[in-house]
Parts: sequence; C-alpha cells; structure tokens
Amino acid sequence: MARLTFPTKRKLIQLASALIYNANLKGFGDVSIYQGKIKGLCVPGLNCYSCPGAIAACPLGTLQNALSSAPSRFPFYILGFLILAGLFLGRLICGFLCPFGLIQELLYKIPLPKLKKNKITHILSYTKYMILIIFVIYIPLFFAFKSGFPLPSFCKYICPAGTLEGGLILVLGNPAMRSMAGVLFSWKVFVLAVVLVSTCCIYRMFCRFLCPLGAIYSLFARISVFGIQVDESKCTHCQQCVRHCLMDIKKVGDKECIQCGACRSVCHFDAISWKGIRRKEKAAPAPKKGTRV
Repeated sequence: MARLTFPTKRKLIQLASALIYNANLKGFGDVSIYQGKIKGLCVPGLNCYSCPGAIAACPLGTLQNALSSAPSRFPFYILGFLILAGLFLGRLICGFLCPFGLIQELLYKIPLPKLKKNKITHILSYTKYMILIIFVIYIPLFFAFKSGFPLPSFCKYICPAGTLEGGLILVLGNPAMRSMAGVLFSWKVFVLAVVLVSTCCIYRMFCRFLCPLGAIYSLFARISVFGIQVDESKCTHCQQCVRHCLMDIKKVGDKECIQCGACRSVCHFDAISWKGIRRKEKAAPAPKKGTRV
C-alpha cells in the first residue's frame, strides 16, 4: 500500500506563490487578461503577463519591453526591481517563488528514467546566459535602436511558461484567437512540449539550461541577503551536499544553487544553515549526580 506523503514547507510556499501570482480566478472563466492597476508591478518569479489569472507582470517580459523603449526612456523601474530582488533573495526566488519551477518539480516525480547531472549538463547550464544576452537584451535593443519596433524575443519565440500559462489557455478558450494561431504558435507549443517531456527525466530542465531570469538572479548568488550558507569551520568538504543536489552546483550557494535547502538534511556536521537565522547550539547533557566533571 502506497504511503501518503505530505507537502513540505517549501512546496507549500511554492504553491502559495503560484496562487498569489494568479489570484484573478475570474480571468480563467472569462478567458481574459487582467488589466487592473497593479498589473504594472512585477512579481519576482517567472509568471506570464498574459496568463488570465496573473495580477502582475513578469520581470522578463517587463525587461524586454523596457529595453524596447531604451532610445527614449531608461528602464529604471525594472532594473531597480531586479537588482533589489537579486540582492535580497537571489536564486531563493527560483527555489521558492517560481510557479514554473514548481510545475517542473512535480513533473519530475513521474516515475520515468532520470538523467543524472554530469559534465555535459554542467556545460549546458551556461546556455541560459547566452539566451539572456541574445534574446532578452541584444535583440530587443537592436530592434529598438534600428527600427523603433518593440520585439520581446524571448517571450515571443521561446518562453514555455508563457505558452503554458497564457498562450494555450487563451487560444483554446477563445475561438477568435484559435483561428489566428499560426506557425509561430505551433513552434511555441513544440518548445513547451520538449521542455515538459524533458523535465520528466531531467530535474528542472528549463531552470538549469534555458531560464534567463535564473541567469540574472545567479549573478547575486554570493551577495544575496537571504539564502543558504556554509559554516567553513564545521565543513569537512566531504561533498555529500554536492552529490545530493540535483542542480549543477560545484558547491552549496554558488550560481547554480536554487537555495532550496535540501542539502541541509544530508550534512552530518550541521555546517549548512539559512543566512540571517541564528541557530541555538545544542546544549551538552548535564552530568549525573555522583560523577566527576
């Protein structure tokens, strides 16, 4: 008989984040995009602006649109938002506050053969930085300065989260949009299918290899206020934490670490803890009466 498993605290936080990001439940019934006052604000995780439930904007989409306006207006808001989010939380956002990360983790639980991390997956982890530079920064800026035409190229050509959360729901639920769906939408559905199927066998495939938002937050890995830290005075460098981690980390807390905290349970020396949280040292047991100290 299968054992009942209950969600961990991290899973509950991930679920709560997804529900808060997409609190406009009415939008799913109306198959419409929320246009309220707070839609101009960003959530820290990857969550499509076009999702019918989304009450705020995605930082990646906002960044691309802001760069498209770069010739006439400097993108103060979104750059400030990303810097503050990175400085305070870094890739803790990836581990706790990203709905698409939660979807990938749930798909990975499907009992299929798993591809373990290796040298090739570590090399592939640099792909997300190329996508950040080319699709999120260069192409929007190029079109902004050369033609004045905005082109959020990552959202338009790649983003599987946007296709799943926004594109599919809007197209399937709206006959008018369904008739307009063409080759580009078919391409996006193909990209989504590849990512979702791959994620069943490769832990957080999109996060590790393709996500430019994770690439941005990884730049703050060493300096973020909150996250995982290692007490070097206790660490024996046994590498048990690195072997246990499913991400392509070389050490706990580096740029590939999503700060999920799973490594804490396998550290036998109590060397891994959360930043900013003081732990009470375990008191030594009191000596019994009649024994010498």
